[in-house]
Amino acid sequence: MKAFVLLLAAGVAAAQPACDKPVYLTFDTGHMGVAPLVAQTLKKHNAKATFFLANEPTQSGGTSLDDSWATWWRERAGEGHDFGSHTWDHDIFLADIPGVDGRVTRFKFRTQAGIQAPVVRELSAEQYCASLKKVGERFTAMTGRPLAPVFRAPAGRTSPALLKAAKACGFAHVGWAPAGFLGDELSSRTHPNAQLLEKALRDIKPGDILVAHLGIWSRQDPWAPAVLEPLMTGLEQRGLCFAPLREHPRYAPLFKTP
Repeated sequence: MKAFVLLLAAGVAAAQPACDKPVYLTFDTGHMGVAPLVAQTLKKHNAKATFFLANEPTQSGGTSLDDSWATWWRERAGEGHDFGSHTWDHDIFLADIPGVDGRVTRFKFRTQAGIQAPVVRELSAEQYCASLKKVGERFTAMTGRPLAPVFRAPAGRTSPALLKAAKACGFAHVGWAPAGFLGDELSSRTHPNAQLLEKALRDIKPGDILVAHLGIWSRQDPWAPAVLEPLMTGLEQRGLCFAPLREHPRYAPLFKTP
């Protein structure tokens, strides 16, 4: 009888529903200096996240998608995270460029990542699509898995015409909630870690998409894991959990194989 009770209790525990208050933690690439700490923290909390990849300069002198990081990306893929494109060269949208007929088929960007000097350039819709897809080709080469059909424009800057061009080549844009801007891009002097943590714990609500980075060159006090760890713990104490974008109501249909 005692054994039956124990088995019944175990069955009840196993049948407990999944968390019904998800938030969607996402990371854009950066200098990658905190990437191992981010991975460690996610594993500690058994949390799934979504990563948006660009080929950015790293603290080690390489780039975030070079061979030295292939094992790291492969391990994250094996853990069941989601992955999207962040454009190959980290192209920050500046403006649409209308043609003589008024149609927008070209765009102006500030191409800049980390410590790189900015370069203003123009790309056609086809070239922008090629940039999104190049990330996927590299990701598959590193991990053996396809990239998800989602992207995040650097700095979150887009236009209706740019989104239309990306959609035409199979990519849906992912932004973030106002409270989900976690502030690791901001100055440590004016936005210290304690302030960022307090704001996030106060304002984040179920369903929000959160955004942070795998290392910001200009921030003197690293955001991760100083804020990431207590943030995840604090949100869990509020009954929230962490889910990948494939579980988000808006994006889930994109992850289903045809």
